[in-house]
Amino acid sequence: MTVSTANPVSTSGSVPGIPVIDVGPFIRNEAGASAVVKAIETACRDTGFFLVTGHGVSPEITSRLYNLARAFFDELQDWKKTIGRGTGVTGGVAFSPIAEEALAATLGLKTPGDYKESLNFGKNLPGDAWPDRPEGLEQAFRDYFREMEVLSKHMRRIFCQAIGLDQDYFEPSFENHLSALRVINYPEQEESPLPGQLRAGVHTDYGFMTILRSEASPGGLQVRNRNGEWLDAPSIEGAYVINIADAFMRWTNDEWVSTPHRVANPPSGFKGTARRQSIPFFLNPSKETVIECLPPFVKGGAKYEPITYGEYIDLKTKQAFSKG
Repeated sequence: MTVSTANPVSTSGSVPGIPVIDVGPFIRNEAGASAVVKAIETACRDTGFFLVTGHGVSPEITSRLYNLARAFFDELQDWKKTIGRGTGVTGGVAFSPIAEEALAATLGLKTPGDYKESLNFGKNLPGDAWPDRPEGLEQAFRDYFREMEVLSKHMRRIFCQAIGLDQDYFEPSFENHLSALRVINYPEQEESPLPGQLRAGVHTDYGFMTILRSEASPGGLQVRNRNGEWLDAPSIEGAYVINIADAFMRWTNDEWVSTPHRVANPPSGFKGTARRQSIPFFLNPSKETVIECLPPFVKGGAKYEPITYGEYIDLKTKQAFSKG
């Protein structure tokens, strides 16, 4: 795919409301950087979802994490359930078995647990000891986490420029950030899902933004636009899906949108392989960060009282694991 630096928005692979944007000109401080900022500002106001290319993330580091995580998910369920269940290790691993989490509960919807399993890591988050197999799993997570930290800093600076803030305005809020890296396995569905059960129920993300490495598969990411229509997010090799999350929407007084999305089941009767693996990076500020309306968005008044991110995320997490 070729994207002009003069016009960073590509229609190749886009669907209505979900643009593909080459952020390379901004990262390299080249001509076209201001057009990148404008395109992302428009996407954040319209749907809160867009894809980025030209991001500079290492494909080798990405592939290593993808392959090692897949090897872990291929292990026996009985063994996997012994991994990552404790919380005594900062920067340890956490494992969530199939159907343990029901994301739709965060929107007040009662559904069966989501048909997925996941490995989770955050360098400042509690977890458990890493498994001894597959070899190199922990380092793969840490290497990819660093790649996401670099990209997310570029994105924060783009957001600041779009809003009219100093480009480093958000940086103090991310000094001890509570970001989480998750690899999700959506297994083959050999039996019909339970009524109301999806691969991932409809939800919005909790934090600042999400950077997703996705892949094409039957039963994929769908985004709900403002008209209530479900759009299939495009899958473009090497591109990342980025979406605004709840805390950032609150920071912008709801002018930038945290959009409901879900992961659909494969079509009924599908005969090919429908296994899917995705790698979301959830960028979250520090626990002490106060989420309050940013000055450029105050206008007629702030909609919400200030709240610390720690208080906010505790509420959201309890909802997600309550299964409604």
